[in-house]
Amino acid sequence: MSGFEFGRNPEDIKGDVTRGAPTLIVLPDLRQRGSQGLDAEARLEEAQGLALAIGLDVVDSFALPIRAVRPATLFGEGQVDKIGVACEQSGAELVVVDGALSAIQQRNLESKLSRKVIDRTGLILEIFGERAATAEGRLQVELAHLDYQAGRLVRSWTHLERQRGGFGFLGGPGETQIEADRRLIRDRMARIRRELEQVRRTRSLHRERRQRAPWPVIALVGYTNAGKSTLFNRLTGADVMAEDLLFATLDPTMRAIRLPAVDKAILSDTVGFISDLPTQLVAAFRATLEEVTAADIIVHVRDVANPASAEQKREVEAILADLGVNAEDGPQVPIIEAWNKIDLLPPDERALRDDLIGQGVPDVPAVPISAVNGEGVDVLVERLGIVLTGEARTLDLTVPMADGQKLAWLHAHGEVLSERVSEDAAGLPASRLRVRLTPRELGRFYSL
Repeated sequence: MSGFEFGRNPEDIKGDVTRGAPTLIVLPDLRQRGSQGLDAEARLEEAQGLALAIGLDVVDSFALPIRAVRPATLFGEGQVDKIGVACEQSGAELVVVDGALSAIQQRNLESKLSRKVIDRTGLILEIFGERAATAEGRLQVELAHLDYQAGRLVRSWTHLERQRGGFGFLGGPGETQIEADRRLIRDRMARIRRELEQVRRTRSLHRERRQRAPWPVIALVGYTNAGKSTLFNRLTGADVMAEDLLFATLDPTMRAIRLPAVDKAILSDTVGFISDLPTQLVAAFRATLEEVTAADIIVHVRDVANPASAEQKREVEAILADLGVNAEDGPQVPIIEAWNKIDLLPPDERALRDDLIGQGVPDVPAVPISAVNGEGVDVLVERLGIVLTGEARTLDLTVPMADGQKLAWLHAHGEVLSERVSEDAAGLPASRLRVRLTPRELGRFYSL
């Protein structure tokens, strides 16, 4: 893979992979005995989905068991020969290794196979580079790409080994071009981090403003292609891109929705998770993913029609734990599982899953839905309203009729059960209300 050309526009990062190129996918099966990750077949299918998401033409794919990692090529010599033969037979011009490759392994494989080779991280970065639509998203992708490429300026970039000397007898040998490029990349990454820190502060201010407002936040999370954006569109009437592709949407989107006994809530659609998500992306997108940690409810959208649904659930829970969701020393966020794509299940399997609904998240049963046809979505909406108002208490309040702001607030954000006009202790007209409010709403009411 050619080195990152410093100074390119972030939008041009995606240009490293030729769309439509005949592609061979090779999975290095490094799983240890007892591992609970995706099996080889499911991982190959996922890798094919990643390749299709970037417009590659997958002509062949297979897994190769790795008993001992070869520092030079990852694969054994015979396995490299097998990959070469497969490339010749299938006409593949690009080889995708569904695992992590060091810079030297990537260069050696390209030399032996006479073809371009990228690893899983490079492929996901290509997808993110193409899909990022906002300025923030492009900054996050560029930071991740620079971080990834910074480690590939070692030995694989032989054309950068020339030196730039100084002038006069005090000049010395100067710095090599590779050192200069490293410095340029570090400087650019520092600038991007400063810009993203400003984004993080802005998001933090927005969250504080939402917390002062009476609107709860509901975050949709889940494995990529689980149907989050389709459900988001169903609930909000929005037109967020929703296709049968991995990472169809990257940039977070928020819309207002109405729920039973809740006048208004904010629904947030987040980036999909995936197994072995590159650490560079987790770090770069942390500002975006912080929206999940500040949510009042998390809806975990699961693709129950996928045979690897249980493994995908574990991956999502691991990433949520890494973000600090429901940590021992932090606030506990209720999680509702939405078992999506039930319309794709055969009748017998669907009946079995209906019987297992009670085995969802403890105290918050799962809700089977189809975001495509709307089946079960009304039940999910009702469940969200119950969870949001579950701690609500019925209170008797007296508000002076002259205080129109508080009266309007109670009608807009509480459930007014009864109201009558009388006089207060000073003999002035007042409204006596019986209203249901959550502790959070009550605190906001008293702060008015």
